[in-house]
Amino acid sequence: MRKRISIAAIILLLTPIHQLLQAATLTLPKDTPVEVCFSPQSGCTDAINKVLSQARQEILVQAYSFTSAPIAKALLDAHKRGVKVNVILDKSQKTQKYSSATFLTNAGVPTFIDEKHAIAHNKIMVIDRETVITGSFNFTKAAEEKNAENVLIIRDKTLANVYIENWEKHRGHSEKYQGKFQ
Repeated sequence: MRKRISIAAIILLLTPIHQLLQAATLTLPKDTPVEVCFSPQSGCTDAINKVLSQARQEILVQAYSFTSAPIAKALLDAHKRGVKVNVILDKSQKTQKYSSATFLTNAGVPTFIDEKHAIAHNKIMVIDRETVITGSFNFTKAAEEKNAENVLIIRDKTLANVYIENWEKHRGHSEKYQGKFQ
């Protein structure tokens, strides 16, 4: 019994706290660059695409609704530059008339569908393990042109790591999307 408690205690001590809890509390340094954007029609898509165009190694995406042609093209451009791009989308994207899921899959970008949840409602991107894009902004034309949405672009490696761990957890239960037209 004593060994079991010791092993359990060691596992707890070695596990990052944000893996044990659903929420993580971070204090960002006061010089952390943060860009804020509000839609409609204030250039949130352009702000996202600017960051995507600067990606050098990796882009991780989680999205609920993803029909923005400009953002899909920016991800494809990054993929063509040799950036590792991986996308997790909500199951609703399998049945959309037009979805970036099919576009990206057919272009060779690994795309996965998260069917584990009632809604996979995340709207995040992690770029080069140091920049997080998040907010209410769905990656859609309507989010840019009609909806009242917000985007935060935060450059912080510690925050990015929390998002990466969450992305990897969701990737673990997501299925590879085969596309509609093979």
